[in-house]
Amino acid sequence: MKKMSILKSLILVSILFVSLFANSQDKQLTLKDAVYMNRAVLPARMSQIQWMGNSNNFSYVAKNSLIKGSASNEERDTIVNLDDFNAGMTDLQLDSIKRFPKITYISDFEFRFTNKTNLFEFDIVSKNTDLINSFEKGGKNTDIDKETGNIAYTLDNNLFVAVKSKQIQITNDKDAGIVNGQTVHRSEFGISKGTFWSPNGNFLAFYRKDETMVKDYPLVDIDTRIAEVKNTKYPMAGMKSEEVTLGVYDVNSGKTVFINTGEPAEQYLTNISWDPSEQYVYIAVLNRDQNFMKLNQYDIATGELTKTLFEEKSEKYVELEHPLYFFDKNPEQFIWFSERDNFQHLYIYKTDGTLVKQLTKGDWVVTEYLGMDEKEKFIFFKATKDSPIEQNIYSVEIKNGEIVRLSPDHGTHRGMVSHSGKFIIDSYSSTDVASEYKILDPKGKTVQVLLENKDPLKDYNLGKTSIFTIKADDGSDLYCRMIKPSNFKEGEKYPVFFYVYGGPHSQLVNDSWLGAAGIFQNYMAQHGYVVFTMDNHGTDKRGLEFEQAIFRNLGTLEVEDQMKGVEYLKSLDFVDPERIGVDGWSYGGFMTISLMLKNPGTFKVACAGGPVIDWKYYEVMYGERYMDTPKTNPEGYENANLLNYVDQLDGKLLIIHGTMDPTVVWQNSLQFVKKCVDKGKQLDYFVYPGHKHNVRGKDRIHLYEKIRMYFDDNL
Repeated sequence: MKKMSILKSLILVSILFVSLFANSQDKQLTLKDAVYMNRAVLPARMSQIQWMGNSNNFSYVAKNSLIKGSASNEERDTIVNLDDFNAGMTDLQLDSIKRFPKITYISDFEFRFTNKTNLFEFDIVSKNTDLINSFEKGGKNTDIDKETGNIAYTLDNNLFVAVKSKQIQITNDKDAGIVNGQTVHRSEFGISKGTFWSPNGNFLAFYRKDETMVKDYPLVDIDTRIAEVKNTKYPMAGMKSEEVTLGVYDVNSGKTVFINTGEPAEQYLTNISWDPSEQYVYIAVLNRDQNFMKLNQYDIATGELTKTLFEEKSEKYVELEHPLYFFDKNPEQFIWFSERDNFQHLYIYKTDGTLVKQLTKGDWVVTEYLGMDEKEKFIFFKATKDSPIEQNIYSVEIKNGEIVRLSPDHGTHRGMVSHSGKFIIDSYSSTDVASEYKILDPKGKTVQVLLENKDPLKDYNLGKTSIFTIKADDGSDLYCRMIKPSNFKEGEKYPVFFYVYGGPHSQLVNDSWLGAAGIFQNYMAQHGYVVFTMDNHGTDKRGLEFEQAIFRNLGTLEVEDQMKGVEYLKSLDFVDPERIGVDGWSYGGFMTISLMLKNPGTFKVACAGGPVIDWKYYEVMYGERYMDTPKTNPEGYENANLLNYVDQLDGKLLIIHGTMDPTVVWQNSLQFVKKCVDKGKQLDYFVYPGHKHNVRGKDRIHLYEKIRMYFDDNL
């Protein structure tokens, strides 16, 4: 009897455990979750984690305090809190700070931070706060020199610099079509800012963009009683483009010299880099056709060309996104990124243009330079060496070229190398790990775990995610991700939510949290859809042959690849082949409509946001790189023009566009609507007033609900 009682108890406990486990995974995602308005569904992170100066100590922010740790032990100390800051603010007779500010170390125990228009230095040991500089209210595009604390900034379209709170105006252009100190070339070529401080802060290089010759494009603002036109400069493919020059301002003399980059004026000035001596500035000068680059060295005293170090050419395009990385101990040498052998790799050059060696090589891509060790024997970098869908951390020994993988776990990694090179902070996620932080040694051994993985969605009823490959016609692997419905049952057939982007510089399928799917796609899986995504030819991290296969003929090979995905889905016994819908935004909007029109009857439903319809309406820099101009590639533009396929519209199509979109201008989708009217074809259309190229903020809930409802109602 006693044994029977124990057995019953065990059975009861087991049933209770199973019941609790089942209930713990019954939570449903909401639209607020899908737009990340619920922070509880986000993986944990270590805010502002960084090395403290040149030491092997690190710090991070938690609960409005600065926490110090050491790579050599697991002790943690709170070294600065808000009270420490605000005591200094009180002494300076300034308003208190409510949140811990973003900090930048200038030594092992000193850092800088900004509050409003002021720049401060804080001493961790003495807890002393000094106000060292201020810039004008309304200043934008701020760029703080790490050596001097001088601040470059813009007001309207002119450039200023604050030196010990003295405001100095560098440019004085009154024409709104001339822009100084801001990004140029529509932020292509890795360009993310418009100012570049020299190594010791004595000079400031800056972009000057003359777009007076570029046509104004009207965006309509309906917030006023009488709607107003807000013009933007939008150089369309084949039309007159902006002309960019580079100025160099001497902080000590107050003089500006403009670099003579020569003719033609319509060219691209990229990869702006300072020589360690501050005597020269390097510019990768790329022609408008984007197939011929010269890496030039210029004398900043005269602005004249000193030498061309080397050239790179391509039958298709040369794409430049990384500056020069100089050696400290040997400043006559630098690291250069190049795709010249089909894959992006690292090269060492001398400043006289001599190639020292190719540092990395193979059928894989270096994605990021992370730094060197103190003795400059090793270079640290991120790459796809082990898999196209992973990004791991590696070191390469300069002398013998030996490459060692340092990140021990599969996935997508970010790395921060200490000044000594003895430790690396590795933060990563994968299909198994939502977020984890570790410290590694130079051999890849885990020294300590800083933040253990915790799955924020462990209590949610998610569908099973799988990543796999199918073959393209040329034998290439096409990476796919599929999420089964969360309440999947054998024997049932399910509709498909086919999510697509497919354009250059994209990779939607990788080894990261949720397989890089995001929460909305898991939300759709909870609503009974098989969710599918594939990266076609033209997408990122696969080498030039794979990426450039779409050159001059966008929307053809990508569509063929995606249809391989459709064939695969139709082969599955749980997919309803009559209920496949496709959704995408921007290039994905172009792909969505391309798929529907070029394969009539395949997709019952389609939802396209901000779609490119005719590439002649797209901007010069991106458009011409992949399509050349309408004059030089008329056949390619005709093949890609979706207006030519309206007759083949079969199914329910919803197009969504932001009325103030400066990226894919509204004219694209309006032309498509007009063509549908002309051809007697019905479609659905929705706009988001005032929104730009995407719908952000709380209105994104409305967008996601609209997409889900459109699929529910029509699929």
